[in-house]
Amino acid sequence: MLLPTPPAQALTLAQARTMASDEDSEARIAALHAALLAAAQAPDPRLQAFIQALAAEQLKTSGTRLLILHADGSAEDALSGAPLNPVPQDLAEVMINNRLRGELDQALAALQLFSAKPAERLAAAQALQQNASEQQLPLLDRALARESDEDVLAELSLARAAALAGSSDPSLRLQAARELGRSNRPATQLLINQRLAEETDPNVKSALAASLRKLESSLAWGERLGELFTGLSLGSILLLVALGLAITYGLMGVINMAHGELMMMGAYATYLVQLAFRHWLPAAAFDYYLLAALPAAFLAAAAVGALMERLVLRWLYGRPLETLLATWGISLVLMQAVRSLFGAQNVSVENPAWMSGGLQLLPSLSLPWNRLLIMGFALAVLAGMSLLLRRTRLGLFVRGVTQNRAMASCMGVNTARTDTYAFALGSGIAGLAGCALSQIGNVGPDLGQSYIVDAFMVVVLGGVGQLAGTVYAALGLGLGNKLLEGMVGAVLAKIAVLVFIIVFIQKRPQGIFAMKGRVVEA
Repeated sequence: MLLPTPPAQALTLAQARTMASDEDSEARIAALHAALLAAAQAPDPRLQAFIQALAAEQLKTSGTRLLILHADGSAEDALSGAPLNPVPQDLAEVMINNRLRGELDQALAALQLFSAKPAERLAAAQALQQNASEQQLPLLDRALARESDEDVLAELSLARAAALAGSSDPSLRLQAARELGRSNRPATQLLINQRLAEETDPNVKSALAASLRKLESSLAWGERLGELFTGLSLGSILLLVALGLAITYGLMGVINMAHGELMMMGAYATYLVQLAFRHWLPAAAFDYYLLAALPAAFLAAAAVGALMERLVLRWLYGRPLETLLATWGISLVLMQAVRSLFGAQNVSVENPAWMSGGLQLLPSLSLPWNRLLIMGFALAVLAGMSLLLRRTRLGLFVRGVTQNRAMASCMGVNTARTDTYAFALGSGIAGLAGCALSQIGNVGPDLGQSYIVDAFMVVVLGGVGQLAGTVYAALGLGLGNKLLEGMVGAVLAKIAVLVFIIVFIQKRPQGIFAMKGRVVEA
């Protein structure tokens, strides 16, 4: 805890007039540093108000008086804070240049070093590391002496090292160079590179180079973990997209080229639910619109899928080329319908507040909450599908029809109804995928086109109708694609993945997992 300090006047009238004068920048900056040093001994809330007003160009002069003019037209004395009524008419502007503006920003960060909140002190210490100067050393030393939080102490030590790196004493610069090697923040890498370009002492330069190598090694681990997370995130998205296709393609052998447009329907259903919450419900309820959007997206896509199956696909079973062309035509109709209703431009779907931000594991690694939650959602959908197929009557019928349609029909299973239910289920899961995708990307008429080819590759690679194979294939393709992107680029990575799948299917046509069961040939 910070020890309470009795209030005192850190900013003197002479310092305030110097900072507000037309004198050279060196004198104004020197007055600013003197006021900051005094504030380290005796915090003064008026100093922060004065610096904020000067940075925002709200500080005015009226003769020998200094005042702060607010946006609403009211004014107060710059040093005492006493309101001024009436407001003087002979106000003059106080001009600042870019150099002084940067010093003012640094000063505001420095004042936060003595905040009562550890989070504010931590942010201030990190901000000071970017442009720390030797003049700030007394302030940093004072903050270090008062600090008790270990995280803030570590950042303050790095800020002090950054300030020492610009010292005129080579021994102090050498000490700072070694200290900077303990950092693992990307911003410190830029600072060390800048100091390396300016350094003339060979010992200091060698120490800076050693610290840079150590820092780059630390940051490399964050980058590797980031690539791994990105691959898992892409794999979870491919899993969501392919789960529905695994049912429809596995059950009926229908090459559904409209699967991507069913995802698009789920995304637009999410958009409509968001609009409904914004217009008809209190603002506090907006953060929960996704809870209503999930069933809406499922039902919208499932209804469209059921209509497709009943009106078109049921007449084309056993003719794969014709079903491919028919579903491709349906996809064009759905895209044009959406363009007519919502326009050709993308629509905006906002993240709820609880999906914003991310989990900061390392200074160079932040995991976005929206992607983390989508990964969890994909696992939940997978678990739900597995339970439905293994533990319910519908699941038993679906598995029976998938393995041997003729035998299932002989046992009294209504295969036509099962086809409709299964196609609606697969389409509804595509709608859930569209709902999830709306939280990480643009929602437009072409949304599904970006994923349909990858979804088919996942299903074929995993094995038709096999959930376990779909999981392995989705995660494998996601990880492989992102890892290869880092080495050969996005285009060559796609080509390499496609070549691998072609070679794999040539050697193992049934995919990773083969369908179990006995099929009676006609």
